[in-house]
Amino acid sequence: MRSRALLIIFSLPLIFIFSANAATVDAEAAKTLARQNGCFKCHTVEDNPAKQKDGPAWGKIAGKYRGKSDAEARLITHITTGEKAKFPDGHEEDHKIIKTKDMAQIKNLVNWILSL
Repeated sequence: MRSRALLIIFSLPLIFIFSANAATVDAEAAKTLARQNGCFKCHTVEDNPAKQKDGPAWGKIAGKYRGKSDAEARLITHITTGEKAKFPDGHEEDHKIIKTKDMAQIKNLVNWILSL
């Protein structure tokens, strides 16, 4: 019984941390930034074979990075540096760089993608 009480006590701060992070994502602002930067030309939100695009669906990206400690940093680097993006036919192109200097907007977009 005592170990269960300790588990609950030590778990509560983690619950609040994860809830606070989830609550800080502004999905509408993220979608607006994505629309302004043409992200929906290559990506969809969820994987749907009927609506296949050149880039992976963001839900698939979220699944790939789920539980990885460097997920946010990795995606921020990808969308802010123009890294190579690999296409289904095998060719590579520089990924479009997000046009904003506001790191809060960039983090919001990345965290929205990771929340899918």
